[in-house]
Amino acid sequence: MSKKTILVICPFPKDSAAGQRLKYEQYFDHWESCGYEVTVSAFISQSMWKIVYLKGKYLSKIIWTIIGYFHRFYDLFRIPKYDIIYVHMWVTPFGSTLLERIVRALSSKLIYDIEDNTIVSVSSSVNSIINLLKNSNKNKFLIKTADYVITSSPILNKYCLGLNNKKCKYISSSVNTNKFFPVNTYDNTKKITIGWTGTFSSKEYLDLLNDALVKLKSRCDFKLLIIGNFEYKFPEMDLEVIQWNRENEVKDMQKIDIGIYPLPDNSWVYGKSGLKAIQYMAFGLPTVATNIGTTSKIIEHMKNGLLVNNDKEWVDSLEELIKSPRLRKSLGQNARKTVVDKYSIGAIKMEYFSIIDTLIEE
Repeated sequence: MSKKTILVICPFPKDSAAGQRLKYEQYFDHWESCGYEVTVSAFISQSMWKIVYLKGKYLSKIIWTIIGYFHRFYDLFRIPKYDIIYVHMWVTPFGSTLLERIVRALSSKLIYDIEDNTIVSVSSSVNSIINLLKNSNKNKFLIKTADYVITSSPILNKYCLGLNNKKCKYISSSVNTNKFFPVNTYDNTKKITIGWTGTFSSKEYLDLLNDALVKLKSRCDFKLLIIGNFEYKFPEMDLEVIQWNRENEVKDMQKIDIGIYPLPDNSWVYGKSGLKAIQYMAFGLPTVATNIGTTSKIIEHMKNGLLVNNDKEWVDSLEELIKSPRLRKSLGQNARKTVVDKYSIGAIKMEYFSIIDTLIEE
């Protein structure tokens, strides 16, 4: 019996962007073990991935974008050969819906995986000109016409059901809990480390806590650890900035004692998956997060983390955690159990596979 085939059309190269790595990518092995052959076609090459969030380098970005379009035109000739086309985010980043329409027409079965609230326009301080070129109609067309839509949050799923009222499903981001595991001893024998991880595009969320962290510093001593793909200055803090890389991801995250997840109150955030909270919790870390969107469905206040609404609550919650090893341990251990039970690969993998298998059977 010949293998069924899946072509994944996605923005970023494999094993690079967290939104792909900790979503569908980690299930490729499972799909292949169940008799499917998976091929990945990324719009952005590894070379462009290295510069896409850097300021400037516009000529290189333009050249690599053109190359990305050539890759997509090549895809058009092979799409009919695949049993399922799995589109993540978009077919191409800019312009009209033409290529999305062609891909849909050529696809036997099409699954559309939409991450975060991409139908909402968000400005980029790095590549501000691209906002003029983006077209949310691409997302809307794929939502309407896909054979199945996978969403990253309950609120985004509700929106998609308004466009495709038959086949939309919220599937949470997930982590490999065998790889992401706790080592924290929950004691105060060393300075407590408050940690945040993210990319340049989410750095502005970290900035929301500047005043609260300065006030917290006047009450108690701590270290601030930032894991990202950018440089960060905060003279008032005992600060360490680590450039993220896949090889050291687990070791670097294990340096954190308390995870923080600040978010603003806007439409984009309501579509977010809460992935950062899930990552912290997998490491058994007590997590403090803004009480908004999907995060408030993942974290139960004072059971497996803390939900806060303003700067005062941020300061008070972090101070209590810094001073109380017992509370850190209780919240951290419950957080780990929550992720293993609800947000691990083992807990989520069949949700993806059942969609694929159902479409094949149809």
